[in-house]
Amino acid sequence: MRKIKKILIANRGEIALRVVKSCMKMGIKTVGIFSEADKDSPLLEYVDEQILIGPAPSNKSYLNQDLIIKKSLEMKVDAIHPGYGFLSENASFAEKVIKAGIIFIGPSPKSIEIMGDKLSAKKTVSKFDIPLVPGLNEEIKDVDKAMLAAEKIGFPVLIKASAGGGGKGMRIVHEKKNFKQQMKRAVSEAENSFGNGAVFIEKYLSKPRHIEIQILADQHGNVVHLFERDCSIQRRHQKIVEEAPSAVVSKELREIMGEAACNVARSCNYHGAGTVEFIFENNSFYFLEMNTRLQVEHPVTEMITGLDLVEEQINIAKGEKLTISQKDLKINGHAIEIRVCAEDPFNNFIPDTGIIELYEIPRGNGVRVDDCTKEGSEVSIYYDPMVSKLIVHADNRKEAIEKMINAINHYTIYGIKTTLSFCKYALNHPDFRSGNFDTGFVNLYMEDYKSMVIENNSNKVGLAAIFQLNKMDKISTSFLPSTATNWLRNR
Repeated sequence: MRKIKKILIANRGEIALRVVKSCMKMGIKTVGIFSEADKDSPLLEYVDEQILIGPAPSNKSYLNQDLIIKKSLEMKVDAIHPGYGFLSENASFAEKVIKAGIIFIGPSPKSIEIMGDKLSAKKTVSKFDIPLVPGLNEEIKDVDKAMLAAEKIGFPVLIKASAGGGGKGMRIVHEKKNFKQQMKRAVSEAENSFGNGAVFIEKYLSKPRHIEIQILADQHGNVVHLFERDCSIQRRHQKIVEEAPSAVVSKELREIMGEAACNVARSCNYHGAGTVEFIFENNSFYFLEMNTRLQVEHPVTEMITGLDLVEEQINIAKGEKLTISQKDLKINGHAIEIRVCAEDPFNNFIPDTGIIELYEIPRGNGVRVDDCTKEGSEVSIYYDPMVSKLIVHADNRKEAIEKMINAINHYTIYGIKTTLSFCKYALNHPDFRSGNFDTGFVNLYMEDYKSMVIENNSNKVGLAAIFQLNKMDKISTSFLPSTATNWLRNR
């Protein structure tokens, strides 16, 4: 077993501060890196040591693999935690870290490589009889051959990039006449985004849900699942509302899906925290992909299990055995998370930028805010527009929905547009409350949401006046991240 006394966090913002929080609890020192754009980040107040890693563009700072490793060696760190995004699923980076004699807090480079390519992942998990969406599970670039395959599968079909994610290189084709054009666009986008134009084709499921299973696996062959999360409320194929457990997964199906997720981990000799994503429709599930890192939505799993997933990651990286077995794990209540992003929902969720002029977060029992911001912070063009994550926990789903709506009502951000209003709309919607929704929710109800916004526009003058009064009356400018205080107090 290896000792970890100092960790460098190869990330920024909310997730970096989230890792610091667990390290503080474990008595581990932290090194934070920051770009020139993040020189005033609240993160720097909480790490033990800090390093300016480069200018604002991520390819010159947070993605600079060699410089991050060089600085890690200079700071004599024992391990690197990649967070999510940036280098977290980069097999080359993980391999370089390990070769430098530093512990990579995550799976092996081989596991990352296998699961980082959707076709490679499908081929690997098929050995364990994991259900796959019907389709052509092999790379294809030839448009004519792809057309024949699509006709055999039957329209509508989904063209997907083999590498990458986030909806890039993905096209839904409903009719044969549109196939060639959409195929060329998918290949072009995949080449531009991932440097790999390979795509594959599968049957398009028209009303799927996105159900994912959190797993933990140690380096001694032990694997457990931490139940499911429902992440079906999405825009641009990216999640915006997540909850655990799902409203539509039965106890029996949960056990089957959980075991399937554990087998996915076993198929690539996985260790660490990971998430197996499934498409779910008509009470059937199909393997989508595996995310070989901590997920943005990991807090909802923490809330229903009482586990600290970052702490688990670190212990696994040290070589420790899991201290929990599957029979030890129980679902406690219900948790919901919304992503508070600097985006304009009224305008197709286009990212917004600006200075956060007023920032007040909700508090209370079962309310958690994971953030790394303060009044005066700038939301820039350089990075992901997520400002924070708002998470609630309650005894049941109905109470969790009400608690989240109340928390949204007490969450104030002024200076940028955010997704708060749309998330409130979604949670209030009868389809969400009943559990009868799928990944098409945003597109289906966007016009209804816009009508509601237009109707409420008359309140803007009043809100502006309230903001000015609040601003003049504000007496405290000190910053203490709610991620540390709220969460530890309310666990």
